[in-house]
Amino acid sequence: MMRLCRVYLTTVPFTVYSSSSLRRGAPAGGEWRQRNRDHWQGKAQVKEEEVIPGQQGQETVPRGTCQTMCPTYELQKRESQNCLHRFEMLAGTERDRKPRGDPQRAIKEYSRPAAGKCSTNSSDLRPPAVLLKTVCYLIDEIAASPHLHPWTEVYSFVFDRLRGVKQDMIIQRVHGLDCITMLERMIRFLIYASYRLCSEPLRLYDPCINDRHLQENLSWLLDCYANGAGPHPHQEEFQALCLLYNLGSTRAMQHVMELHEQLRSTPDISLALSINQAFLERNPVRFLRLAKKLTFLQSCALHRHLLSCRRDLLQIYSHGYSSRNCRFPLERLSQLLVLDLSVTAQLCQVYGVEVNQDNQVVFSKAAFTEPEQATLHCKLNHSIVAEKQKDLTITSIIHGRTSDKKRSK
Repeated sequence: MMRLCRVYLTTVPFTVYSSSSLRRGAPAGGEWRQRNRDHWQGKAQVKEEEVIPGQQGQETVPRGTCQTMCPTYELQKRESQNCLHRFEMLAGTERDRKPRGDPQRAIKEYSRPAAGKCSTNSSDLRPPAVLLKTVCYLIDEIAASPHLHPWTEVYSFVFDRLRGVKQDMIIQRVHGLDCITMLERMIRFLIYASYRLCSEPLRLYDPCINDRHLQENLSWLLDCYANGAGPHPHQEEFQALCLLYNLGSTRAMQHVMELHEQLRSTPDISLALSINQAFLERNPVRFLRLAKKLTFLQSCALHRHLLSCRRDLLQIYSHGYSSRNCRFPLERLSQLLVLDLSVTAQLCQVYGVEVNQDNQVVFSKAAFTEPEQATLHCKLNHSIVAEKQKDLTITSIIHGRTSDKKRSK
């Protein structure tokens, strides 16, 4: 007699830790989520309405059998509903009333779990090898493509399809090397996107949503490092990225301090700890001097803290050099801020700091003002990051195959 077993997928809520950033203007996203072992090791809570005799207490973990990046049923459904993305259309049918999907380019969409909808059909789930192939395709053929524009649309497509990959991973409780390999690439993509798209309007890029998924992926990855069998060749890189992205977070700091001493003393993590200390001490000069030693991707993780750091420097100098007869060379200030002369003068103007015709800065604690958030442009802070990208490609950045490992001196 056939038994029907209904399976529900429920998400375990995350515990969110508030950032303990000690300064005004620091990004609210500087918080990271607790490593939730019940969530990432269990990957899902599976409830069976009927338990097969002799298997009480055992959970059924679905195993995917779909060998394509998009299940056939979904591809046909989206074709009939005219819901294909232009990146998935078969060449030559783009202008048809109902374009056809290219099985080699179509990728499973992320879909929210809904009542009455079974998300655990084996034929709709992709096994780990296919999921990894999908992630690599999204990086190599979509994110890194020089022919697909604008990049905001590229990001939106890749972001959604990576959510679909993660959903399949959670349902199947993917773990081990395959899980780590995919998470590492997802995190690099999200960090790079947080830098590249930071000045885009909210309708095209939502930094809060990007941050939430980045924090979740970081939490999952660090838990895999802690509980999986090593060695993990990229652990140093991602432990440092986590701290740089979450500067000022006591939880992130505590996590690093609990690492094995041999790992904690590696160059990447030691530098991240020094930068975090300068951040907490409100020492912007040391902070920016150390930031010049970071690699490109590390600078991408750090860049959202740069504006508040430079604001602190101008405020401290506005108090320390507040004198009617005191003049500070604009060129020297630009060196401290690691900005061009014109950008330095523009930033001074934003905060009410006077720059005279002789390129001398006139600091005054009474004149220093807090600007409206809308007048601050993140791209003002990009020079320290952009100069490190040089000839690095998106493919090499996200796959971690960069000569970027060599630090700036």
